[in-house]
Amino acid sequence: MKSTDLLQILLFFGLGIALTPVLGRFLARVFKGEKTFLSPLLFPVEKLVYRLTGVDPEEEMSWLKYMWAVVIMGTLGYVYLTVVFMTQKWLPLNTQGLGNLSWHLAFNTAWSIACNADWQSYTGETTLSYWSQTLGISVHQFISGATGLAVLVAVGRALARHTVKTIGNFWVDLTRCTLYVVVPLSILWAIPLAWQGVPQTWKPYLTAYLVEPYTGQVQKTDDKGQPVTAPAPKLDDQGKPVIGSDGKSVMTDQPVMVDQRVETQPLPIGPVASFESCKQLFTNGGGWYGVNSAHPYENPTPLANFLEMLAIIVVPMAQVYMFGLLIGNKRHAWCLFSVMLALYLLSFGVAWYAETRPNPALDNIMPHMEGKEQRFGVMNSVLWGVSCTAIDNGSVNSMHDSWMPIAGLMPMWNILIGEIMFGGIGCGVYCMLFHVLITVFIAGLMIGRTPEYLGKKLGAWEATWAVIGVLLPNAAALIPTAISVMLPAGIASMNNAGPHGLSEVLYAFGEAANNNGSAFAGLNANVPWYDVTLGIAIIIGRFAPIVAALAIVGRMASKKTVEPSAGTLPVHGWTFGLTLTGVIVVVAALTFFPALCLGPLLEHGLMAAGRVF
Repeated sequence: MKSTDLLQILLFFGLGIALTPVLGRFLARVFKGEKTFLSPLLFPVEKLVYRLTGVDPEEEMSWLKYMWAVVIMGTLGYVYLTVVFMTQKWLPLNTQGLGNLSWHLAFNTAWSIACNADWQSYTGETTLSYWSQTLGISVHQFISGATGLAVLVAVGRALARHTVKTIGNFWVDLTRCTLYVVVPLSILWAIPLAWQGVPQTWKPYLTAYLVEPYTGQVQKTDDKGQPVTAPAPKLDDQGKPVIGSDGKSVMTDQPVMVDQRVETQPLPIGPVASFESCKQLFTNGGGWYGVNSAHPYENPTPLANFLEMLAIIVVPMAQVYMFGLLIGNKRHAWCLFSVMLALYLLSFGVAWYAETRPNPALDNIMPHMEGKEQRFGVMNSVLWGVSCTAIDNGSVNSMHDSWMPIAGLMPMWNILIGEIMFGGIGCGVYCMLFHVLITVFIAGLMIGRTPEYLGKKLGAWEATWAVIGVLLPNAAALIPTAISVMLPAGIASMNNAGPHGLSEVLYAFGEAANNNGSAFAGLNANVPWYDVTLGIAIIIGRFAPIVAALAIVGRMASKKTVEPSAGTLPVHGWTFGLTLTGVIVVVAALTFFPALCLGPLLEHGLMAAGRVF
């Protein structure tokens, strides 16, 4: 272990923890409607927004009305993005003359962005125009992140109330989050990124002249720009002509290849710094470039890499403290924070250890740099990969597909357990709430008392919705994975065979069902089967937990509070924290252990025997 690596790890987590109460208090003040240092500048803007949209900031909603407002907002975002993606050829700011997206890619990408998943089945710099990237994707990165945080605010507000049927106003929460939190923080983080060299311009792509021009082969095109093909013998797996029943070679249309002299290379630029800051801070994760934050323009220096990693954890950590202030129980919030941090550190420790072990199948060559950037090395790659999956971010600065099997297991594990190690904006805490309620129920059964949480007695309604909130995303990950590895349409997109191929598919549906956006990067997902099925998994993973969380707290807000007694389980301290950790691990293990045994665990065993995939 290098001393510089250890110092950076301490600085990374130290800054994240130190900023937690500072930003958490600010968030709580914003959503309580209290005055902040930004109020003199932004409060007139907030009032103007209400006046223009006809929103009454004093009117509150029931949990059902709040839920439908969230669903409508997400659906409108999907419709807008679909129209943009399928018409970008004719829209302004298309400096490179890029074409429209296919229907299935538009369906997948629109739902992905609207649902804060930011899964990408495309290469951004060669697929999307400036309009699509900024006025399409970037705008909804603001809105989708703000929506998740608004839901968490409603959850915290409802848990603090009693004998009422309202939980707040979604449009007010969304407006305040966007104005006071998302926009200012994104601007603040974009400035040092631009200083470090991340592009921030509307100019067309630049052209660079190669120092060493080369000649390569490309497919010939006709006068209309259409690819040219010609009949040629079909070849089998061994490169021999396939003979038909008539004794003649079977002919198929093959591309006609011609030599092309390459002397220049386009340099894709754009307003990347502003895009990058919002994507990192508010757990979006979609990259401006196809290789995401491994691209030297999106992540040019070690300092930029550190700032972008820090941006991943700042708001998710702070939202836990904000939750404690909203419910009036900071000790409970710190208990949740400790459980999240312990799982996070354990995941990082296992992944880092595994990635620094020799690979017996490759002559024990060290270090493992396949799929990694020389600028960042092993530790920074592993820390980023674990962080972006513990915190529902989905950005990457290395390819998880190239990691050692056990190292690659940890990002997959983080995703499959619901990314509740601080998690996404809002969803990290309200998804943790499901496990908290299950823990309280189990403890109540053990001592023979009606379970209580924050002074409210829990019943069948809360238990049912907590189980739904946990199991529906799990089903949306496992069921389509099983179907995909049995269908030719699913198998055809796998880049690797055996357990590694299964890991690629399981990771894809796991991230979709938990709205992460990262990938093992070995699966060709831009095909109708995966675009549609992953899009459906994204919808389930976004809205099922939101509906479940709002249904739970809507019922709890209407209940009376009861005084704690000797039989009440305290929801703070080591006893509750260890019990909660055990419930999380056991539930996830019972659900995913068989699939993980067939994927990364089996691959690790076969690697030790000298087999790779």
